[in-house]
Amino acid sequence: MPLVTPLPSDYDSETKKLAEFFNETLGFCPNSVLTMQRRPEISKAFINLNKAVMSNKGRVTSALKRMIAWVSSNSTGCRYCQAHAIRAAERYGAKQEQLDNIWNYRTHDSFNDAERAALNFSIAASQVPNTVDKIIIQELHKHWDEGEIVEILGVISLFGFLNRWNDSMGTSIENGAVESAEKYLQKTGWVRGKHL
Repeated sequence: MPLVTPLPSDYDSETKKLAEFFNETLGFCPNSVLTMQRRPEISKAFINLNKAVMSNKGRVTSALKRMIAWVSSNSTGCRYCQAHAIRAAERYGAKQEQLDNIWNYRTHDSFNDAERAALNFSIAASQVPNTVDKIIIQELHKHWDEGEIVEILGVISLFGFLNRWNDSMGTSIENGAVESAEKYLQKTGWVRGKHL
């Protein structure tokens, strides 16, 4: 059972309108947002931040942003966010081979060096204490410009918030996210855990 019960999707009309964004990304409004709306200023600010961070500005594609989110969530252990990120990566057109081999991005040939640099950065930046070092920084700058690095770190930071929110809250996971997690992640040990 979650720490705080999600409210109905029509509890706050402004949140409901903003949350239509998630119908595209996930196919449903996340229970995390339905919980945040107990303080509508938080739910509205979160949705607007999410939209800004996850917006596609070019080379850091929508699919890559969702894979960065997955790697970050995997690194921190949040099962809820892992399921959401892999579902969104699927919905935003990540290559089938990448979805099937996300666990092996470091060595699988469906990932290029630029993607590996971003995903390695995601792991290092998600650690506590942070493990971003000179090698990670050099690889990032080899493949991405400064605006793109800001986008990448924006995703990692957004999911730092979400990983803590959902793992602490024990947010109940939605069926659509479970379906995607079982399809791509279960073979390597993904379970719902506390997110029943």
